[in-house]
Amino acid sequence: MSQVDLKALGEEYKYHFVDKVKPVYVAERGLTRRVIEAISYHKDEPEWMLKFRLRALEIFQKKPMPTWGPDLSGLDLDNLVYYVKPAETRDARSWEEIPEEIRRTYERLGIPEAERKVLAGVGAQYDSEMVYHRVKEELERQGVIFVAIEEGMNRYEDLFREHFATVVPPEDNKFAALNSAAWSGGSFVYIPPGVKVELPLQAYFRVNTPEFGQFERTLIIVDEGAEVHYIEGCTAPMYSTESLHTGVIEIVVKRGARSRYTTIQNWSTNMYNLVTQRALVYGDAFHEWLDGNLGSKVTMKYPSSYLLEPGARTEILSIAFAKTGQHQDTGAKIILGAPHTSGTIVSKSISKGEGRASYRGLVKVLDGARGAKANVECDALLIDPESRTDTYPYIEIEEDTAHVGHEATVSKINDEQIFYLQSRGLKEDEAAALIVRGFIEPIAKELPLEYAVELNRLIELEMEGSVG
Repeated sequence: MSQVDLKALGEEYKYHFVDKVKPVYVAERGLTRRVIEAISYHKDEPEWMLKFRLRALEIFQKKPMPTWGPDLSGLDLDNLVYYVKPAETRDARSWEEIPEEIRRTYERLGIPEAERKVLAGVGAQYDSEMVYHRVKEELERQGVIFVAIEEGMNRYEDLFREHFATVVPPEDNKFAALNSAAWSGGSFVYIPPGVKVELPLQAYFRVNTPEFGQFERTLIIVDEGAEVHYIEGCTAPMYSTESLHTGVIEIVVKRGARSRYTTIQNWSTNMYNLVTQRALVYGDAFHEWLDGNLGSKVTMKYPSSYLLEPGARTEILSIAFAKTGQHQDTGAKIILGAPHTSGTIVSKSISKGEGRASYRGLVKVLDGARGAKANVECDALLIDPESRTDTYPYIEIEEDTAHVGHEATVSKINDEQIFYLQSRGLKEDEAAALIVRGFIEPIAKELPLEYAVELNRLIELEMEGSVG
């Protein structure tokens, strides 16, 4: 399988290099019962998990492909590899325990350095397996669990089974069923009552194999009065054929707890990124989604919060950048199911060349959710005349006392703005990039400093040559 010449594409694709890593096991192509059994065998799973996988496979096979969103006709599910075991080492506790060729990848991406400087814990996934997890010792002493999801299943089975697949069951949608059948890797996180994790936990997901599907599954439980910030980053090489990323994120935020889930995804433009992310938020708790999408061929991702008890709150902030050959179909969902719950959605999208960005969202207020409040802001910026943006808002209100607002704007970079900034000494590309940075500033300012800098740098690279 050929790889695109990244040097010719420039710095924009510095994360999309190929590693010369020979996996120890590669499953046959296509998703069959035999492949599912092989995944379960290599993971040495309990019988109940294999039964869960096989039931999910049946659900996946019965559900039709979604036709209401982006075009998925180029995705050949029968031609994908669904499991690649990169090495015998799994979930090491030090970087030295990881095979050298895999360790070099994460050093090149700067993950060990970030762990030393600004993170409370790091997990690293390579193709189908988590190869590293470590959390600071003082957090371990407080009872914080941050391990590969497979280790969570085996070491903390009661806690794991109490919550696994209860937030996103296999029946939810076709790709949730696919993940449930083929899941491999991801994190299991538990924050005990009252424990506040001051620095972020981070997981980094790397795809190296062509025509491959990555199906990590992350389960986060934030117990009463606890606090945590979890960050996910993703990259993959750029091949000439399609790959698939179908993750499932399940989060439980118990009474009085606070959590934030940040995703900065910079997949290569041959990737189909089809993800289900959901949080259950209980009384007086707060959950925040911070969602950045700059890569992939097609993205379908709608972080959702279910506000289940009085006083539960959520905020969903998202940014999507679509250039030629990309369709970013992103958005958010908030279900207000109890009195005095509240939620906010702020969605920003940028379309360049013939790129297409779509906002697709749902705000639903259930009967009895007295005094519930929700507000949605959708802002789109078009760089070129060929760019396209669409908005598909759904608002369902079953409670007379609810307050729900929605506003949407579409704007273009105009010649007067460019001329003004050029008169102040900026080049045309620099002027356009500055306008875009100002557009996304409400979201970028919420990121940790290192990630805000990286987001702005990626935007600048995307904007090079976009005007004139």
